[in-house]
Amino acid sequence: MQRDAMLKPLSGYTVIELGSTVAGPFCGRLLADFGASVIKVETPEGDALRSMGSHKDGVSLYALSMFRNKELISVDLRNEEGQSLLRQLVDKADFVIENFRPGTLERWGLSYETLSASNPGLILIRISGYGQDGPYSRQPGYGVIGEALSGLRSITGDPDRPPARVATSLSDYVTGLYGAFGGMLALEARHRTGKGQIVDTALAECAFSFMEPHVMAYDQLGVIAERAGSRLPGSSPNNLYQSADGCFIHVAALADPIFRRLCTALGDPGLADDPRYVSNRLRSQHSDDVDALVQEWVGARSYEEAHRLLTAHDIPHAKIYNIDDVFADPHFCARETITRRPHDSLGMVAVPNVTPRLSDTPGQVDTLGRDTGADTASVLGRMLGISEEALAGLHSRGVIFDERLAR
Repeated sequence: MQRDAMLKPLSGYTVIELGSTVAGPFCGRLLADFGASVIKVETPEGDALRSMGSHKDGVSLYALSMFRNKELISVDLRNEEGQSLLRQLVDKADFVIENFRPGTLERWGLSYETLSASNPGLILIRISGYGQDGPYSRQPGYGVIGEALSGLRSITGDPDRPPARVATSLSDYVTGLYGAFGGMLALEARHRTGKGQIVDTALAECAFSFMEPHVMAYDQLGVIAERAGSRLPGSSPNNLYQSADGCFIHVAALADPIFRRLCTALGDPGLADDPRYVSNRLRSQHSDDVDALVQEWVGARSYEEAHRLLTAHDIPHAKIYNIDDVFADPHFCARETITRRPHDSLGMVAVPNVTPRLSDTPGQVDTLGRDTGADTASVLGRMLGISEEALAGLHSRGVIFDERLAR
């Protein structure tokens, strides 16, 4: 059987995506990449993500990837007719993804109790700043706010500068991933019980999960983690070093056998037997000295020479890539980590390919994200049996939006 003809792992499951910006739509994108029928619901104004990132000829490039493989409908959930349409769609769905502020769905009469009364197998993936309960639950939250509250921002950046951030919506992506993972766990439970459940996923908690090594260190030793720049505390050598021609190379030789090979590459095999350096724990206590030795060696060589020698001695290392380096790299090319799909006005557009890779039932990027409400009429007609005349009436009253209905 040809791969393209195989069923994808989530084929046959229907997802209603109510989320906006990054975390909710990324969660939906993961499910869509692996075959789920994801119906994204936007307001007529469009998801806020469409205003983020770069644009070309008025097209949101971010949305081309984030909304890929989805059907896009526009329903105004602020009025009763829109809420009624959503309830009818949810009755036919396996999952709902939402990342509104807690209480919003309930205020619209769309609580889990209401939705699951007629669809007991429904799995509701809820993404919020702080979770569905607790004293902060009703406060507004974005991923970067969750990073701040979790402590993750406090350990990001150089120690002599204010806390930095990764120039992408890191916590939103992590939380969307946790949401999708939780959804799969709930689906497995449903296979056994026949019942759905709520997956409660909080931006602050998902960011905090990355603080794992520092939790026990504080609890047991009173150690408060601090920013360490490019170095990973307790791991040496594991840092950034600059070559003679100005390239930054990260070398990770923390494991004792790898450090021994590194010492051979440095031209001083006996260094591995120095009492200060015989174990990672001891090297970490003398990390400044270790880093100075590695920097002296890397700084005396061009990147190409350092790369050749480190490769010859099987030392984990990498130059710090810019995005153009990723596009040009032969490994990424061979793995098709970047794939291209056609767009009506932009031609072929590059997007990140599907990950993870499944050997027998892989995911795939079939279509790029389209305009707001592009599939409203077709989805509501197909799933709810609404006539063209009735759809036109809903459009004229502002309940739904589809440009084709306005013609």
